Amino acid sequence: MADPSAAPSRGTAESEEGTDFVSLYRRFRPAKFAELRGQPHVVRALQGAVRDGRVAHAYLFSGPRGTGKTSTARILARALNCAVPVDGEPCGVCASCVEIARGSSFDVHELDAASNNGVDAMRELIAHAALATPGRWKVYIVDEVHMLSNAAANALLKTLEEPPGHVVFVLATTDPQKVPATIRSRTQHLEFGLIGAETLDALLHDVAAAAGLGLQDDDIAVAVRKGRGSARDALSALDQVVAAGSAEALRPDVVRLTGALAAEDAREALVAVAALHESGWGPQQIATELVDDLRQAFLVALAPELCGAAGSERERVADQAARLGLARVVRAIETLGHAQVDMRDAPDPRAVLEVSLVRLARPELDDSTTALLDRVAHLEQALAGGALAAARAVSQGAPASFAPGGPAQPAQAAPAPAETLPAGFTTGPHAIPAALEERPGFGALRRERASSRAPSGSGSSSRPAVPGAPAPRPSPAPAGATPADDDAPAPDRDRIVEAWGDHVLRGLPARAKALFSSGRFVSVDGRTATFALPNAAHRDRCDEVRGIVEEAISSHFGTGISLELTVDESAARATTDAAPAGLVDQAAMLHPEDEVDPDQPSGSLQAVAEARLLQAFPGAEEV
Repeated sequence: MADPSAAPSRGTAESEEGTDFVSLYRRFRPAKFAELRGQPHVVRALQGAVRDGRVAHAYLFSGPRGTGKTSTARILARALNCAVPVDGEPCGVCASCVEIARGSSFDVHELDAASNNGVDAMRELIAHAALATPGRWKVYIVDEVHMLSNAAANALLKTLEEPPGHVVFVLATTDPQKVPATIRSRTQHLEFGLIGAETLDALLHDVAAAAGLGLQDDDIAVAVRKGRGSARDALSALDQVVAAGSAEALRPDVVRLTGALAAEDAREALVAVAALHESGWGPQQIATELVDDLRQAFLVALAPELCGAAGSERERVADQAARLGLARVVRAIETLGHAQVDMRDAPDPRAVLEVSLVRLARPELDDSTTALLDRVAHLEQALAGGALAAARAVSQGAPASFAPGGPAQPAQAAPAPAETLPAGFTTGPHAIPAALEERPGFGALRRERASSRAPSGSGSSSRPAVPGAPAPRPSPAPAGATPADDDAPAPDRDRIVEAWGDHVLRGLPARAKALFSSGRFVSVDGRTATFALPNAAHRDRCDEVRGIVEEAISSHFGTGISLELTVDESAARATTDAAPAGLVDQAAMLHPEDEVDPDQPSGSLQAVAEARLLQAFPGAEEV
């Protein structure tokens, strides 16, 4: 079969007298070099050789199926024997061009080496090569030349090296590595490549318009995907679409399935597989098409020029890549690839596919490293859209529920009853594992437990500062600060809190950010904002960099804002309400009374943090 790769033209349709139907790839086979698509380097080489009289005695055309190798050989034969060639192109109307198009010319001899691979066939070809021909050139086209036996290839060598003056050999193969080096060295090798998706899409649109098929763009896009870079395969798929009336007969519709994976809906994924199975598609076919769909999304994200989809199909896979994310796409391709291997020997291949899809839709059911990395990437994506909500949920001791690509929403979980808690835990807001109470650094935690049973004072916003603490003092403006506009309106507490969490704190130097991430704004009086910190020692350290923070807040609002630092034992609990995700350090997990002596071993602070983690996640074990 010849390999089409051109748009239809008036002189391309082959004469098929006595038949009612001719396949599209035969009706619209290219008849001129200008009609070849996707192989510009081949066109330049051959058309220039014919025009300038520099035609080689032997050519080797190699490349994937359906990319135009045999069609190009026929065009070369027409150009060599055309009565009135124009700029290296055959006219298409002379007697020689018409006879070659019909396949009745004595100037062109085609041989299928797959079925004529013996030495006798080659001897017959050699014996007839020296005979005269009606035209100027005798062209031998040998398809699948790599199928020749060693004896046949050796018999052809001498004639291939020094053929009669009027003979041109054109050898075609899909596997040039199997062609003996002795044959390759005697030919001019031209390599054909796969045809790009955009080129195939334009070709199929031209064919559909010329043949009056009346197809939709979506149907043509599916045929382009099915062609996979081969013009003949794409036109055959287009024939199948016309015969079936829609593109559903070409490949399983995995759009619903990929949507379920993007939404992490395991139930929808199983329902989509069941619907495809009822439509007659097997598990292997479903997995193959799903992997190809995900591969196109992978290519769109990394190398769009390599994507094999075009038109509306390309837009769909691009949206799919954005919804899934690169990490999930890679994991899905790897998981389905393993599933395809497992399905070969599985008693029920459908069960293997369903389990793989459930693991992709529910990453928590998969304990592999790639699944864990996928979950981390998903959490990072969710935190990026809802950092404050996620931090608030963690500070309240409730797990966060994330929607893909959206803000985090605190999950509403009822507190576990006392009888369901693990042994060694006590109930209450400051429960500590009994087995860890005697470890170093837990003195403050024991004091906290005792104080939690005593009557407490008013809310956090009205608690007085620790008695004996030095009075807050105003900080001079740092050198180089931008002059503030005193006439600008002073912001209220809500505006300061919002700007603090979203902008100001993120832009502070590392030391100031670490110190001030453990406090919160409790009130604003005019241009003075009161900032509460967990304890007096922490407040004194923050006072050293207070000028930097005041400058940052004043620059953000365009007016002078001063800070009044105070001590509020509830500030530690409010840390995560004001700090963005990723800024809550170990100090944020400590209770205000958990003052650790700097001279104590570093393990004390670690022990306190470990206790807080065990308190926040009941049932967890320390490893």
